[in-house]
Amino acid sequence: MELTPAPTMRTLLAHSDLRITLITPESGTDEALDRPVRWVHNSDLVDPTPFLSDDLVLLTTGSQLMEQDADGATAYVNRLVDRGVLALGFGSGVHRVGPPDELVAACTAAGLPLFEVPYDVPFLAIARVHAEAIAAHTYARRTWALEAQRALALAALRPRALESIMGELSRRLGCWVGLFDTGGSLVHEHPAAAATHTEALQTGVAELLGRGTAASRTIGDAEYSLFTIGRTGQLRGALAIAETTLDAEARAVITAVIAMAGLALGQSEQISRARRRLLTQLLESLKSDDPALARRVLGSLPSAPVVVAMTDTPRVDAVVAWGERTRAVAGTVSFIAEDADGLTICVGAGAEAMIDQLAEQFGIRIGISPAADYRDFSRAHAQAKAALRRVADAGVVRYHDVAAGGVLDALISEETRVLAQTRLAPLRARDAETGSDLENTLVVWLENDAHSEKAAAALGIHRHTLRTRIAQASTLLDADLSSFPARAELWAALRAAS
Repeated sequence: MELTPAPTMRTLLAHSDLRITLITPESGTDEALDRPVRWVHNSDLVDPTPFLSDDLVLLTTGSQLMEQDADGATAYVNRLVDRGVLALGFGSGVHRVGPPDELVAACTAAGLPLFEVPYDVPFLAIARVHAEAIAAHTYARRTWALEAQRALALAALRPRALESIMGELSRRLGCWVGLFDTGGSLVHEHPAAAATHTEALQTGVAELLGRGTAASRTIGDAEYSLFTIGRTGQLRGALAIAETTLDAEARAVITAVIAMAGLALGQSEQISRARRRLLTQLLESLKSDDPALARRVLGSLPSAPVVVAMTDTPRVDAVVAWGERTRAVAGTVSFIAEDADGLTICVGAGAEAMIDQLAEQFGIRIGISPAADYRDFSRAHAQAKAALRRVADAGVVRYHDVAAGGVLDALISEETRVLAQTRLAPLRARDAETGSDLENTLVVWLENDAHSEKAAAALGIHRHTLRTRIAQASTLLDADLSSFPARAELWAALRAAS
């Protein structure tokens, strides 16, 4: 980020009126010379550290230093470094001309810049020059912040206000800026594709949003600053900035952007909710196999033939955002609407692979219909719903795979499976206790149309043994297996419980 540089020790050294001279080697002290100086103070105490603050320059005449006392000079310098003093200025000519060699050696060893102040340059002059530089820097930064906030306010009035705000913020800070939605997906960035979106960035955004509280943090080896958007419990996204050295003025500008983004996203959510209610009504119209109303309202629908998909995911916002991105990036027209049965997604048959990608990306269950025309939309919707019921975990099930198993397989659900297992429990208990083979015997007998001789041959047993087993099973199940309804129910139970 390009900022007006804060006054540093190097700034004081460059001021010609002060005529101060660096005594210690510049190499090894670059960091201290370039760090912002908070203040300039003077003291001749042996231990002035209780009265000092971090990041200041200390001036001394050296009256507290003993001649040829290397240990004393080293201890004195170490105390200053531990306290966070950035540089030490020695007033020459008051007690001696130039700093003692022991002090020069101690400062060089500790990496503390030591500079000489001419006799005719008052310490007050150095403090005044620094104070004026601080005042000029503060004025420049406040002017920058005021101009930045004015520019951001104008950006908020433009079309696509949120993108304009992100672009203006990026230009003012001079770095990459990204806006993430509540699902952790990048929705706006400026400049486009200018930053390396590391795994640490994605993980950091997800963790920050996952807390559900308003917060900020630095991640990725101090590469990014992250800020949540919205109130605790009502987060609307996160702002990422590829910069971590943010002063108070930069943070004030960012705070203004967060407020603008929160307001814009809140308004967008209200519009999205209204649009979602409209789409729900249009879905009811499509389920009447008449796309005319939906076309008039939306302007366009996915070109027929289409596939209809259904999911019961609670991540409705993320899926809707996915639909908007595919429309913007890939140009794929999709129809997404929510009703009591779940979320319905309609795309052209040629874009069916996108549904598989959606299931993989979000780890959700999706059922898909065969390709159909809009005049058969209601049937396709019912087929997608039937396919969804057959999805055990995250993934996709297509209706033609469900239909291949027949009507009986389509009727099998977790409820019927539990019922079937309960119905067959006495049979399975007897097999487990005695080692009998009653369940398998019934399966083979029914597969052979209840023909005793064929079933016995298939099992390799005598037909009388088969009849005995059937009788035992009939007793355990309390069912008359000589009737077709009882046999049909038993066959359904055996299929459902397997």
